[in-house]
Amino acid sequence: MNSPFTKFVSLLCITLMTAACSDSSDNGSGTGAVSIAALPGESVYEAANACVAISPDEGKYYISGTPVIPDDDAGGAGAGWESDLTGVGVADLSDAGRFLLRPSDLGKYLIYDRVGNYLVSNGDVLLLATQLASDTGVVDGEVVIEDRMQSEGEWQLYTTANGRYQLQHIKSGAYIGSEGAMVTEDQAASLLLALQTDCAEFPELTLDASGEVTVTEFEDGSVFGFVESHAHLFTNLAFGGGGTFHGAPFHPLGVEHALPDCDLVHGEEGRRDIMGSSFSGGDLDALLVALVAGELPEKDHDTEGYPVFTEWPAAPSSATHQVQYYKWLERAYLSGLRLLIQHATTNEILCQLTTGVGAQPRRFDCNDMVNVDRIIEATYAMERYIDAQEGGPGEGWFRIVFSPAEAREEIKAGNLAVVLGIETSDLFDCYLVPFGDFSACTEADVLAKLDEYHDRGVRALFPVHKYDNGFSAGDGDRGIIDIGNFSHTGHYNNYVECPEELLEFSGGFDSGGVVFAGLNQPRDIYDSQPLFDMSGYADDPVGTLFQFSNLLLGADSLDGEYCQKHGLTDLGEFLIEEMMKRGMILEVDHLPRKSYQRAFEILEENDYPAIGTHGRNKNGEIYALGGMSKFNFGRCRSASTPATMDDGFQSRIALMKEKGAFPAEGFGFDLNGFAGAPSPRFGERANCSDPQTDEGITYPFKSYAGDITLEQPVVGNRTLDFNTEGMVHLGLVAELIEDVRRDGATDEELEPLFKSAEGYLRMWEKAQSRGLALSQ
Repeated sequence: MNSPFTKFVSLLCITLMTAACSDSSDNGSGTGAVSIAALPGESVYEAANACVAISPDEGKYYISGTPVIPDDDAGGAGAGWESDLTGVGVADLSDAGRFLLRPSDLGKYLIYDRVGNYLVSNGDVLLLATQLASDTGVVDGEVVIEDRMQSEGEWQLYTTANGRYQLQHIKSGAYIGSEGAMVTEDQAASLLLALQTDCAEFPELTLDASGEVTVTEFEDGSVFGFVESHAHLFTNLAFGGGGTFHGAPFHPLGVEHALPDCDLVHGEEGRRDIMGSSFSGGDLDALLVALVAGELPEKDHDTEGYPVFTEWPAAPSSATHQVQYYKWLERAYLSGLRLLIQHATTNEILCQLTTGVGAQPRRFDCNDMVNVDRIIEATYAMERYIDAQEGGPGEGWFRIVFSPAEAREEIKAGNLAVVLGIETSDLFDCYLVPFGDFSACTEADVLAKLDEYHDRGVRALFPVHKYDNGFSAGDGDRGIIDIGNFSHTGHYNNYVECPEELLEFSGGFDSGGVVFAGLNQPRDIYDSQPLFDMSGYADDPVGTLFQFSNLLLGADSLDGEYCQKHGLTDLGEFLIEEMMKRGMILEVDHLPRKSYQRAFEILEENDYPAIGTHGRNKNGEIYALGGMSKFNFGRCRSASTPATMDDGFQSRIALMKEKGAFPAEGFGFDLNGFAGAPSPRFGERANCSDPQTDEGITYPFKSYAGDITLEQPVVGNRTLDFNTEGMVHLGLVAELIEDVRRDGATDEELEPLFKSAEGYLRMWEKAQSRGLALSQ
């Protein structure tokens, strides 16, 4: 989709250059060749971020960087595309166009000139573009997305037999020819890429950290580093991928396309960010008004993205903006993050809600597994992108791994090991109430899907997320989630007063009273036929729900401890058993109390570990099985006692030791998952009861390992202040840890955090070992 703000200018393609020493004769014939430093033509990856001049004939002519602005009378932007292009003689190589070869993928490049233009083509001639088109734009007043749009700015680089290169314009398929025109493959020029200096700097965010990773393991052989056990890098591709959640962790075209202003999708003043407002504490009445209108009645947030970033990223307070851009992730990695679990997450009902009321467009279908597939695909693309920036396949620090042995190898090599997982309500399209072309899942379906996704690299699964599905009752989250479950299934909610035996451990989400008592009518048979037809919800969510307004509004709530009446289905137990046979990582923290209890019975029968990445540990039983949970540091200092911010962490480590477990616990921030983030200790957004009288974080400071120096973080034009803003994005985990160290926690006391990657790998190794035994 061509952006209305993109202006194309026609490029003078070939500039006459002197490539030989001339004598004084009139014909200017050369008397000796000039040596030209050039890329050797051995690999398409060696050109990454190189500054070059481009010659089609061994240095006699070069592609110019001098544009001719098209005559507006000739048709405006792009009018020069069909013009005759004439070369201009210049004195030497230093006058040639200088282009930065910025990787967009492995072997693919953006060609960026000295004044910030992009080399592009229409398939016939070379052109310069001041901007590259976005796939999101406005057509007849409506926001429209062109999914999988091929950019006009991407080029495929090939090596030739004579140590030179060919450049193919990917969108048109044409190649650069020897006369500067675009030609077919058989006429493609062998290009010399002469090394130059003083290219323009490609737009990018700063790292604000320096040094190299040198510490990779402890003296006892444990790998060094902490785990982030619950991450969502690509929530921008959830909810139909249309911008409900804004901002990508990377984009082939760079930060300007990854983190642009959000006004197109969130609306002017963020008024169409209905989901973000509801997750930031909006009440039901205000939400209903916004749903009817398709937007919020008042300003929600400033929308400026790169490079201004007026109000976002802001992980503690903004639920719908990216906080794990790859440069921020890299800063966390340098600070000690060595293992990350990347969960594909989405929610079909929330997608249908925001798109159905017209608040957001859609890139693709709302179906959970469609979104999951795109997120998995994008995660591999990000691995390739980082590899490309670092010089080729396997050269990057972001490494997707498929076994604990591979993870160990990558961490010991100083890299970040990444494990793929899935956290969504309708795993494998196993609905409680199938609709359309879907049917109830069978054991054969589950086996096929487990094999398919295991082959694609997925190693961690949540059997259930928010809503009832074919494996289990939903997690029991209350409030607006209850309305979503009603919309999704056509069933009343199913809470009963919780039996005493299910109150002996933390219920997680399945706790407390019932908000919408009118929606709660427990049923005896979990998978009975639904009482209500919700088939119209996707097209008209407000109209469909309006029929049941008497159930949603005005009814009393129920106080006390209620929990889901039903638990795991037979198919849910089968799923867990088959996951165990494959040595997969079972995520248990979205299981409601009854499912959770039954899952632990199965785990104990099979001596199999699990993980609770929302913080549950069933009074330490998860540790006794060899599993893990997660923790949060306290965010306020005590006015009278030093070293209290890690008290909760130390309590968990003590419990692990009591249960005979390897004492190590990591983070589970759930960033980009509508879960908030560690808050500030100072300023208007602080929530500390004791006065915070210290100076907070100052710069520079050293990482825990001592190999990295951290500077004050900056995003574009905005300088961040951890003290008054909190953990704005994942990269500020360095400040979070330093804050605890300055509170008085010793490096010895924090060692279990930096052994948490080791702890996760030991859990995974046990799962793998038990899986082999169980599959015999």
